[in-house]
Amino acid sequence: MQNVQKKIYKPKIKLQITDNYKFVDDIVNKNKLNTVCSEARCPNIYECWDRGTATIMILGDVCTRACGFCSVKTGKPIWHDSMEPYRTAMAVKKMNLKHVVITSVDRDDLKDDYGASIWSETINQIHKHVKGCSVEVLTPDFKGDKPSIEKVFNAKPEIFSHNIECVERISKKVRSQSIWSRSMNVLKMSSNFGLRTKTGLMVGLGESFDEVIETMKEAREVGVEIFTIGQYLQPTKDHLPVARYVEDSEFLQYKKIGNELGFIMIKSGSLVRSSYHAEEGVKEFLTT
Repeated sequence: MQNVQKKIYKPKIKLQITDNYKFVDDIVNKNKLNTVCSEARCPNIYECWDRGTATIMILGDVCTRACGFCSVKTGKPIWHDSMEPYRTAMAVKKMNLKHVVITSVDRDDLKDDYGASIWSETINQIHKHVKGCSVEVLTPDFKGDKPSIEKVFNAKPEIFSHNIECVERISKKVRSQSIWSRSMNVLKMSSNFGLRTKTGLMVGLGESFDEVIETMKEAREVGVEIFTIGQYLQPTKDHLPVARYVEDSEFLQYKKIGNELGFIMIKSGSLVRSSYHAEEGVKEFLTT
């Protein structure tokens, strides 16, 4: 009897270096900036940079944590650059952005405020120099330190985002130096502060369908309004393996259920990432 192997679905990635891609790459390099697009080996880098968008990563390119899914370098950071907020704002201005996503590495070594002051100043510089540009921040958890977190809140980003990354049961395996409940509390603090709040997770790491739905419910209960779900892709052989490739039909189910739960915006698909098409619908969202 002939063995029939089930076809494994894998998302297709568009690889194309265009003039717009080169334009963004040039601005990033000339302003000596890092991007999560490059450091995290995002599969959407060619598409996003072709559209003139990039997720800028502040506070250096070395992270103090070693999450099992992430390809950003881990080690002891030596970064210190007080002019980075200004240079970031200038890059955003040159790209003529109407919406920008700022993220960073974890800086657990900066015991005073875990880098929150640089976060705050970056938001302030963009608001000052790039009129009409909304700022979305995708932050670490700042070790749950309330004064540090509130420094970022007080700079009033238009959207505050912090990713839970996965369902609670596998959180320690996926991000060993983080605490799932602490991440949920950061999101709750953001919502209570009155900020538009966003989070996201990856699927294909060993979670169940029901666990994803339960996570969506918990996020909605703490006030999250934007939720993203995307397929985990193993960046290198040294990172966590892909447990499964999720079918498009399942992503559509997540989106339908997310709408029913009351999320104002939910993006669900194999290549969806936190900042993927983040600018779409933002202006309408911010005025609701």
